[in-house]
Amino acid sequence: MKKMTVALMGAAMMSASFAGTAFAAGKTVGVSWKVFQEERWKRDEAVIKKIVEANGDKYISADAQGSAAKQLTDVESLIAQGADVLMIVPFDSEAILPAVEKASAEGIPMIAYDVQIEHPDSLYITFDNVGVGRLIAKSVLAAKPEGNYAIIKGDPGDPNATFLLNGMMEVMKPSIDSGKVKVVGEAFSDGWKPENAQKNMEQILTANDNKIDAVLSENDGMAGGVIAALAAQGMAGSVPVGGQDGDLAAINRVALGTQTTTIWKDSRALGKVAAEAALMLAAGKKMTEVPNVAPFSDGKRGVTVNSILLEPLPITKDNINVVIEAGWIDKATACKGDTGGVAACK
Repeated sequence: MKKMTVALMGAAMMSASFAGTAFAAGKTVGVSWKVFQEERWKRDEAVIKKIVEANGDKYISADAQGSAAKQLTDVESLIAQGADVLMIVPFDSEAILPAVEKASAEGIPMIAYDVQIEHPDSLYITFDNVGVGRLIAKSVLAAKPEGNYAIIKGDPGDPNATFLLNGMMEVMKPSIDSGKVKVVGEAFSDGWKPENAQKNMEQILTANDNKIDAVLSENDGMAGGVIAALAAQGMAGSVPVGGQDGDLAAINRVALGTQTTTIWKDSRALGKVAAEAALMLAAGKKMTEVPNVAPFSDGKRGVTVNSILLEPLPITKDNINVVIEAGWIDKATACKGDTGGVAACK
């Protein structure tokens, strides 16, 4: 399994990752977003759209608004609008398969963007989500090596929720087996919604008389909900919480100490790789001709797909300067409310 390293992200990734590759102009790239309201997708889209249009191609998109049924019709609509290649962020990786089969039957190449679709005709482009789970667990475990842990998982229909959990449990297993750590509550959060995560966390706190020592949250939005539940009990800042995505609010929470880490996945780099891969596929290239492709078969059903996995980076108080220097967030936003505890904020 090949991975692009963090060193390739940022400036190098944003310049010429597919240097020398010829793209055919005049094509249509269709993108189906699962829930476009989430902060991170707007960053992804800006890069994808810029690259597609700069090449003389057309960008079209649809927002499924967190509905598997709507996403099916969205993909069919993108096909009807003449998409030469499809980029799909599936809300439910199983429910989307009928639309994927239709696109496959019509010879339309597909990219499963950030979320796996177990179909051999889709190119899976994402960050190493099992690795993200490992990094969340390592950071939180370093802050709290023993005690009662809660795990706030994403949507049950999203395979990333399982990948993240698998990575977390790889790291946690020795501590669980030794009795140092006890998982006293875990719950899926429908739609990855912060309000659902907050409710789950409130229920776990109630069930355990607030005796929670650390929380593994599968993304930053949900971490925000978790921290709101902890704050209501006067526990925010004393209970380590891990998340991922590099959301601006989460980076600020890291600076303020209410969130221990956010695993940064520079979606600008991901968008660039995916956009350039889409243009190659639209031009008639095979998936195996796309740079850095390797087989991936770790999904629920074990279907082997072609994939490109990028490496993420954990952000803590000690290296917030990395995201500031990369232009991901400005210093004022990252450091708002900091009272001098973070070196990068001084």
